[in-house]
Order: sequence, then structure tokens, then C-alpha cells
Amino acid sequence: MALAPAKSPPPREARAIVRRTRGRTHGPITRLMSPSDFGEILKPFVFLDLFDHKGAPFNGPLHPHSGIATLTYIAEGAVSYIDPDNVRGTLPAGGVEWMQAGRGMWHGGGLDKAGRTRGFQLWIALPPELELGPTISIYQAPDDVPEDGPARVLLGGYRSASSAIASPSPINYLAVRLTAGERWRYEPPTGHTVLWAAVASGVLSAPDELRHGDLAAFESSSDAVEFEALTDAEFVLGSAAPHEHDLILGYYSVHTSPDALRNGEAHISSIRKRLVQEGRLDW
Repeated sequence: MALAPAKSPPPREARAIVRRTRGRTHGPITRLMSPSDFGEILKPFVFLDLFDHKGAPFNGPLHPHSGIATLTYIAEGAVSYIDPDNVRGTLPAGGVEWMQAGRGMWHGGGLDKAGRTRGFQLWIALPPELELGPTISIYQAPDDVPEDGPARVLLGGYRSASSAIASPSPINYLAVRLTAGERWRYEPPTGHTVLWAAVASGVLSAPDELRHGDLAAFESSSDAVEFEALTDAEFVLGSAAPHEHDLILGYYSVHTSPDALRNGEAHISSIRKRLVQEGRLDW
């Protein structure tokens, strides 16, 4: 008697996109994520700005942070920076600025040259054990940012590549470039149930279509996502274990409790007084 052929398992459904946005644009900056919207469902990722400046150079003012870390990635052009120790420099395309504010710090920056500058700035909420900790400043040149295939590892690790920056919690943050027709599959680490992607240029299928300026939040799971470039495309992707803490907001700060916010803002204020005395700040 002939045996019936074995049945193939049913095809697995793709990990669904549950929310998407194009954010709010003010001048050259589009805020794709903030704690009052996507940041609440994607924390520890709490703010994400896509910037695209065309024009004259400028100097940005010194400003404070506490309770968070910021990671700035330059896709095109270059930016200048002033770190908490008043060290100045330039970050070229492909470079990374990591600023872990801890209890509080001030920094600044701008553009040294006219032309086009594009990139992303991400804010990450710190866990309680680090939100009132020391400040850490790291600047990585393009050659120091590790790669695996089309992915540059800005934070965390992916396959053979790991960032030299110590992540404050289980987080991956990647910048990916695909040519038209190229496919790339992201397998998140165990426990990384938070996942999102934001498109800097071009058009992707994931499998829903995503275009330049789109941010997509994927359903909470550990499933992989496959991306296909419908045109040449650039995007950033974040995955993480959930941040199981409240987001208590100040103007430049994010903390896990009102007491921690008061501590951070008091420290920021004390630094401001010193900066005024040193002539580095006039307000």
C-alpha cells in the first residue's frame, strides 16, 4: 500500500506591524517617537528624531539631559559636538555619538559646513541602577562601527559584530543599507520582544510597504522579520527586552520615579550655575 506524502507545516505568518507613524516635522527634524506615543509601547526606546538639514552651518546651544542615553548616527554629512568636558570635535558620516547622561550633564553641537546632513538621534531610558549614575561620552569614527553584511551595529550585537559601547540594558540598534531586490532577515535575541524600524531613504517590504519617513512598531514576540528592498533603502532597527518601569518626564530628562527626576534636575541645575560662572552659558 502506498504511503500518503507527509504534509508540510502551514506557512508561518509574518510578524505583524501593529502601529506606524510618520511623526511630526518641524523644520529639518521629524520626531518619529516620543514617550507620549510610541515610546510608551517601545520603551526603553523613548524618543527618535530623523534629521535632514540642507543649508548653512550653525551652532546648537548647550542643553542638559538626565536619566537617559542618546545615540546619534550620521548617515550623510557631518556634525560638530561639545561634550560635557568641553571637548570639541566633528562626527563624520557613518560615525556614532553615545552620551549616557546618568544623573545629569550638558552638551551641544551643530553643523560645521554647509550642505546636507542626515541621520537619527535616539533616546534610551536608563534602568534605575544607572539613571543617577555617572556620565559616559563615546565618539566612534566610521571605521570603529562594526558591521555584519548590510548591518552596522550601533549598539548591542548582531551575528559576528558587537559594539564596543556597553549597552545599559539588553538592546540592539542597527543601521542597515540594502540595494533594490536585496533581502535581509533579522532574528532578535532571546527576550527582545520590543522591535521597530524607521526608514531613512527608499522603500521596503516588511512585508507591509514602508517608505522614507515611516516608523513601524512590530507586535510583541520573539519572531524574526524579513525585509526586502523595493528600491535602494536605508533604515534603522531597534530591538530590546522591555523596560519594566514608568517614564517620568522632565523637559530634557526621563526617569523611573519622581524622586529620581528631582535628583537629576537638581544636579542639572547645579551644573548650569557652574557653566554660567565659567562663561560657557549665559542663561
